[in-house]
Amino acid sequence: MTGTGPRIQDGIDTTRPHPARVYDWFLGGKDNYPADEELGRRIAAIDGGAPRAARANRAFMRRSTRMLATERGIRQFLDIGTGIPTEPNLHQIAQSVVPGARVVYVDNDPIVLAHAHALLRGTAEGVTEYVQADARDPQTILGQAARVLDLERPVALSLIALLHFIADDDGAHDLVDTLVGALAPGSCLVLSAMTADFEPENVRRGIAAYAAGGVTLVARSRVEVGAFFEGLRLLEPGIVPVAEWRPEETSDGPVSLYGGVAVKP
Repeated sequence: MTGTGPRIQDGIDTTRPHPARVYDWFLGGKDNYPADEELGRRIAAIDGGAPRAARANRAFMRRSTRMLATERGIRQFLDIGTGIPTEPNLHQIAQSVVPGARVVYVDNDPIVLAHAHALLRGTAEGVTEYVQADARDPQTILGQAARVLDLERPVALSLIALLHFIADDDGAHDLVDTLVGALAPGSCLVLSAMTADFEPENVRRGIAAYAAGGVTLVARSRVEVGAFFEGLRLLEPGIVPVAEWRPEETSDGPVSLYGGVAVKP
């Protein structure tokens, strides 16, 4: 743990938990603070599968990125809600397949900015950049991303474990529609989002724990997650628990996160 006590320094408020840092704690990282660990422990006590879900979600990112680079020929990636760097990062996966891949990371957490140098260590042939921006401001994101990515060519848009922090009333669907609408045909949407379809009581209590920590969390059904893919062509196996999306090893069972990958016609 990097924090020794509650404080606000360099724009990082360690007195309140932050989703990216709680996620880091679930993954066994060290870039979190007592408030993050406290909330993480509360959630893990409610739902012992929460750390497993975080690991399954990270593995989904790795598999989907590798698939898009190898099978779909994607050479450009826009990852919004990047979170704290945890190796292997998305650009490491993409550039291991396509050394010239161009990757733009987007997040609004100052601690991610502080670690951006780790994200920017890509291949000599490729480009890896970081944009400090709020996910709810897609026009700014697109404007900054266009300095690195050619939006007239296919882009993989990754919204991994992001949308359950944005309610429908707060513009979740408008966000996705604006981003996807700006991308060229052949672009892909990679998305994972929390659901209460499998363990409704545990998820309800987890949402309450996040709310007590000042963090909004939204659970969506499979149908509701599917609405984000409207107008796109879902790739097999469709919308499934993230651990069941083209698994490379035996799953420990469903986790409370749906994932899917779709292509823009």
